[in-house]
Amino acid sequence: MNLFSKRKKQVIDSVDLRNSTMFKSGSTNSFQNSGSLQSVLDYSISDYQNGRFKYQLYQFLSDSVPAVHACLETWVRLSAAPGEFSVSSEKGKEVLKQLSGRLYNNSLGQSGSMVSFVSELFRSFYRDGLFSGFILLEKNGKSVECFLPVHASDIQLDDKNKFFLEIQDHAISLDRNDFYSIPFNADRKNLLGKSILHTIPFVSYIEQQLVDDMRRTSHNSGFHRLHVQITPPERMSGEGDTSYIDRINSYFDSTVSMIKSCDIDENPVTWDNVTINHVGPENVKSVTNSWFMNHRSMIEEICAGTNLAPFLLGYSFGATTTWASFKFDIVMRSIKSVQAEISSFLEWIGNIELALHGIHEKCTYNFDNTFAYQASDKSAVRSRDIDSIIKSLNAGLLDKEAASLQIAKLLK
Repeated sequence: MNLFSKRKKQVIDSVDLRNSTMFKSGSTNSFQNSGSLQSVLDYSISDYQNGRFKYQLYQFLSDSVPAVHACLETWVRLSAAPGEFSVSSEKGKEVLKQLSGRLYNNSLGQSGSMVSFVSELFRSFYRDGLFSGFILLEKNGKSVECFLPVHASDIQLDDKNKFFLEIQDHAISLDRNDFYSIPFNADRKNLLGKSILHTIPFVSYIEQQLVDDMRRTSHNSGFHRLHVQITPPERMSGEGDTSYIDRINSYFDSTVSMIKSCDIDENPVTWDNVTINHVGPENVKSVTNSWFMNHRSMIEEICAGTNLAPFLLGYSFGATTTWASFKFDIVMRSIKSVQAEISSFLEWIGNIELALHGIHEKCTYNFDNTFAYQASDKSAVRSRDIDSIIKSLNAGLLDKEAASLQIAKLLK
């Protein structure tokens, strides 16, 4: 097996995109024979250059490391807020409503909801650094059938930095109108985007090594045990050997029985010739605290690598409410900027659907980022705005009609 053999691919321009199974990456969990194993192991140098294996690493980290999974899902769930298409005509609203119900097909090939589609979109967007796919039309060409996502590992770059889709021994040029890609934090050196996890693989390795060390240490040390040492009583005057042995054995047995019968809230009572010690690791508290601080620092590094604060994931490290609100506001500002890019993509699909139905309108897609716990803050801001308008009216800076219009907008 030549691991770095250069494979030549025939570039083709047309393919049946409805056969979605050909876009699925090979799974190492589906080895059936030597032929399928060889097809998985037959990688080329381009697999390394284009970063195919980093997607497998990101998938593994997000599936296996709790802190990484929590960071990724937090970004996904905050970003995948409820949303809907907006258009002025009633016919356009009905057309886009039907589009939302069939736009995405789940893993079973069934039509999924718009919420599932947006969640999968953001998960691929953050985890792999790229979301892309093809828009498919009905065979009659009168409406959009669905959007077919393509895994980021199947998208490659040629020597001219042009995208192509790798399918078996062929390559499909992606310089076409039915293909759409959304890279995350792309630049000239990373045209395929950068995963939100790209800074943490090494830190995650250290964190998992620390957890494994703790597991082995705890298993090795076990639980604390009582070590009871009994000093035999002195022999009485004129006591024979047999009587003395029977007496010390009886004393030993009674002491052991007393120790065994002590409940958790009871204390043993003995003569001063019985010593009770603990068997176990020394300085347990200091060792535990040391491990906790080391693990905490690794968790903070992972959270920082994904631009989150630990308390946003439920780790309480003494952050104040004011600082938490400030950090959450920063996160939501980042999410809104990302949602604006995703909205443009969804509007691209919606406008195509409207055009196919002969509706000469442009739609918008809006995410609803409102939260119930922010109702009191919004109410306070609205009250201040209304008071400001009333003061402007009383000062003669606004007439009654203008003030009424501004208040009406605030109350919507």
